[in-house]
Amino acid sequence: MSADDVEKTSSEAVKGLKGIIAADSSICLVNGTEGKLLYRGYNIDDLAEHATFEEVSYLLLNGELPNAGQLAEYQESLKQYRSIPSELIDALKTLPTSAPPMALLRTLTSMAGVYDPDAESESSDKRLQISIKLISQIPTIVAAIHRVRKGLDPVDPDPSLCHAGNFMYMLNGEKPSEDATRAMDLILTLHAEHGLNASTFTSRVIIATLPDIYSAITGAIGALKGKLHGGANTEVLKTLFEIGSVDNIAPYVKKVREAKGKFMGFGHAVYQVEDPRAKHLKELSRRLGEETGEPKWYEMSIEMEKLVYAEIKRNCNVDFYSASLQHYMGIPGDLFTCIFAASRIAGWCAHILEQLDGNKIIRPKANYIGYEERPYVSVSER
Repeated sequence: MSADDVEKTSSEAVKGLKGIIAADSSICLVNGTEGKLLYRGYNIDDLAEHATFEEVSYLLLNGELPNAGQLAEYQESLKQYRSIPSELIDALKTLPTSAPPMALLRTLTSMAGVYDPDAESESSDKRLQISIKLISQIPTIVAAIHRVRKGLDPVDPDPSLCHAGNFMYMLNGEKPSEDATRAMDLILTLHAEHGLNASTFTSRVIIATLPDIYSAITGAIGALKGKLHGGANTEVLKTLFEIGSVDNIAPYVKKVREAKGKFMGFGHAVYQVEDPRAKHLKELSRRLGEETGEPKWYEMSIEMEKLVYAEIKRNCNVDFYSASLQHYMGIPGDLFTCIFAASRIAGWCAHILEQLDGNKIIRPKANYIGYEERPYVSVSER
């Protein structure tokens, strides 16, 4: 063993790879100190205010915002790919409706690769095409899961609607309001990309071995399914339901503090200041609360944000207001992580394409902390 090897094996491993730089990437900047999030150099505030998810996903895949002609062509491609193979719907109807929606999404995404004749292609153009196809079809799969679990037939895509509007239509079976369409578009934009998070890193590790893109996306969905990654907004909604009214917020906050518990939807693993995405969902939650005649979930969120910040001096994150907002949109809590996946598919695909450009297999070393070499002892002498 060389001196270098001795040094490496005796060094301390970093749990969770926190602070370890594992890739060079031009896709996303997450600055937790300043509370800044950039997609390809564009501030999330500007994109949330002015861009559509179609523009944002194009930007992530191609590196630049589209001009009018490029955007129109891209929108047509998304519409062209919206329908999924009928075999996926048939398979979905045979799966247990009690299965977690993310488990169903993981399974159907893997199956989609089987029915794509281009899945194994190593052409750059085909890989980009598959990425666009997945951005278009994951929402269709999510909507089908939602409908079939409720005993309803899936709704065919409507080519007259934008990406977000069509997603809402396929979920609820009726044309969405302008605010509901805007809310979905904003949710998709804000969750589309967030650096080298667990699911994105998973997708890069998998694609680095050069399988098909569907394999990498299936793995990313599996990582997002984990309760330490996706699902925080589901827990926020459960908490709001548990509390029940504005009057019960203060006693709840006091109880959690006394028990040294955790407030879901507050703080972030990266952001040391306010999550720059959170504020964009707040106003839409208020508007949809009024539109649906159920403002109490928004009012509860406002009161909880105020009291929790006073107690722990932590800002709410993007998951906090997305809980009440998606509830107003008619989306059940256990589907929230699937909505997350329908957004993050854009970031996953962007990272997959970037990884494939100058690819090298990802193979880190482990810091061995086991026994030194020892002799084998026969079973009769143990």
